[in-house]
Amino acid sequence: MYVGALTLDILLGDVRSLKQKRSVIRPLIAELQRRYPSIAVAETGHLDLHRRAEVGLAVVSASAGNCKEVLDACERMVAFRPEIELLSARHRLYNDED
Repeated sequence: MYVGALTLDILLGDVRSLKQKRSVIRPLIAELQRRYPSIAVAETGHLDLHRRAEVGLAVVSASAGNCKEVLDACERMVAFRPEIELLSARHRLYNDED
């Protein structure tokens, strides 16, 4: 069993309040969950900043390759959104022996 984790550090475009931030982050999280139903995703950091967000994703799979494919696809989907600038992405892979 493998668990893949992805942490995305995001800079939001023309966002001036936490309410506007939610209007960008919630649809992003919903789209990730709709497109990849096997992942768990949530906003995990920078909760009090209106132009920054940290989104965490996790996937469980029988193979390391599948974990990497799913997380790479999620990263690409976020990176290609025009209203978001992806500052960094950190991949981690754990197996049942860790």
